[in-house]
Amino acid sequence: MEETKRFYITTPIYYPSGNMHIGHTYTTVATDVIARYKRLQGCEVMFLTGTDEHGMKIEEKAREAGVTPKEFVDRIVEGEHGVKALWKLMNISNDRYIRTTDEYHVRSIQRIFKKMYDKGDIYKGKYEGLYCTPCESFWTESQLVDGKCPDCGREITWAEEEAYFFRASKYAPAVRKLLTETDFLEPKSRVNEMVNNFLDCPGGLQDLCVSRTSFSWGIPVDFDPKHVVYVWLDALFNYVTALGYENEEYDDMRFWPGVNIVGKEIVRFHSIYWPAFLMSMGLPLPQKLYGHGWLVFEGKKMGKSTGNVVDPYLLAGRYGVDALRFFLLRTFPFGSDGNFSNELLISCINTDLANDLGNLLSRSTAMVEKYFGGVLPETQAEGPEDAALLELAAGLRGRYQAQMEKYQLQNALAEVFGLIQRANKYIDETAPWALARDMEANGPRLARVLYNLLEACRVAGVLLSPFIPESSAKLFVQIGAPEAAQTWNSVETWGGMPVGTAVRRGEALFPRIDVKTELAELEKIVAASQKPAAPTVELEPQAEEAVDFDTFCRSDFRAVKVKDCQPVKKSAKLLRFTLDDGTGTDRQILSGIHKYYEPEQLVGKTLLAIVNLPPRKMMGLESNGMLISAVHKENGEEKLNLVMLDDAIPAGAKMC
Repeated sequence: MEETKRFYITTPIYYPSGNMHIGHTYTTVATDVIARYKRLQGCEVMFLTGTDEHGMKIEEKAREAGVTPKEFVDRIVEGEHGVKALWKLMNISNDRYIRTTDEYHVRSIQRIFKKMYDKGDIYKGKYEGLYCTPCESFWTESQLVDGKCPDCGREITWAEEEAYFFRASKYAPAVRKLLTETDFLEPKSRVNEMVNNFLDCPGGLQDLCVSRTSFSWGIPVDFDPKHVVYVWLDALFNYVTALGYENEEYDDMRFWPGVNIVGKEIVRFHSIYWPAFLMSMGLPLPQKLYGHGWLVFEGKKMGKSTGNVVDPYLLAGRYGVDALRFFLLRTFPFGSDGNFSNELLISCINTDLANDLGNLLSRSTAMVEKYFGGVLPETQAEGPEDAALLELAAGLRGRYQAQMEKYQLQNALAEVFGLIQRANKYIDETAPWALARDMEANGPRLARVLYNLLEACRVAGVLLSPFIPESSAKLFVQIGAPEAAQTWNSVETWGGMPVGTAVRRGEALFPRIDVKTELAELEKIVAASQKPAAPTVELEPQAEEAVDFDTFCRSDFRAVKVKDCQPVKKSAKLLRFTLDDGTGTDRQILSGIHKYYEPEQLVGKTLLAIVNLPPRKMMGLESNGMLISAVHKENGEEKLNLVMLDDAIPAGAKMC
């Protein structure tokens, strides 16, 4: 017996700094389709997806939200409308889900980092350079576009800190050979970009910073705990730690190497540093890296920061999960960018799914019920109109397979819809309604015509099942296809539908959409979503106890200028202010507002302080006074704002 082939495929692990959008859904659905296609062929499949949960951006987002980083990512990954909920909605068939906060992954990364260090491939140095926090990426001056990050277009900052570095330069020749002499990276258009911009650029491939000390939300370097592992080394190894590499959680390394499906914006890390990491660890390289294009909206890449994201929950709820899955992969060439629009989505559903596939199924099952009581007879007669349909069907599986193996998913769908469209034309050519006028003379011919139509539905249903699994299952029920007629082998030849099978016409798989009405409704929804909801504000009740005027006058409120502001060590809340209070001597005040402000935001500001409070010790430091803030709640969450004065007010001016 032939051994079952193994197939391993992965999505990138997504960065949960906000909810997933249609761009993430595009990647995951495409990967799911390939995994389902391989299962259809009889492969033993391992399909991995997950989330990349460390880094400075997550730490900052969590601070803004007033929660710990782990609480922040838990909400996005596990919560309502979170990552896992979206993949369940979209019928994603992943076999495993990894979070880089999983304990087994943390242990693995620490072991991997130490092995690289012991080998001499990681060394300690000092990082000085340009850094994009949202992308967690380091850049050289020459790589910037208009002085900004070439990936996301946002501002970059100067970073300077002690760090460990990976000797990427050591592996540059081997990586270059991998890219230029093999089919490892596809589409091929990505290869020149990687080689020219990162390997053959002035200075060649630079060693990669693989640890940080300027933030703490990451996997600690266990032999140097002030360092945390840089997010990309942490993230890329997920593809093997999820199989059990350097941990005892799993024992599935037999699936490696596999296929990595990623968006083009992270091809650099996957095509250059990921192979170099694997070479360092002595592991086989991936079979394939496929960097697909972006879904763009009004000419711009969809992204959380740009505000142009499209909500997959909304689209799946209105049009159905399978319709959305189909649209994403039918409309855009998988290796190129695709311009998303609501008009295109509705047109695709109406044309391909409602008119072509839905119409074929509905007409075929209705005629079997009408003319033969739902069961086709054994006696059938061939006719001259059959040849064109059968000729197109011959070899369809092979043509479909050739496109799927190249990840040209849209072309594979085009092959299937060539058969569907030909079958609809076959109805017009054979005119079953005319044959039915004389059942005694034309009954056998009518039976063959309808058999061919059901067979076309069956073959299409099998090959479409990776794309629209729920709808294919409904199609099989309506045409009465047994399980044996739903397999990969069954579509190799024409004639897999048993004669005499009961046909049961059902509801339309994909109802037509009124374009004008639907577009108007979508405009209303978008307009409503863009209008910010008024927050529910809660205010502290006013004090009922009266304060006499003399007591009030003894409180000395003064304008103060912030000369310096620093976080207090070992405190998550306290900031230490050095203030000019107009006396000529600096005043120190400690305030527990780090949750709401970063120190650099406050230097140079004019604030309001009460300066005649008795001194008090906090974390061993003396605080002389109190800064005045305003506090309220929005949607149950406390909000605090320092009272800031006009900078024209001099330091020491008394409030009265």
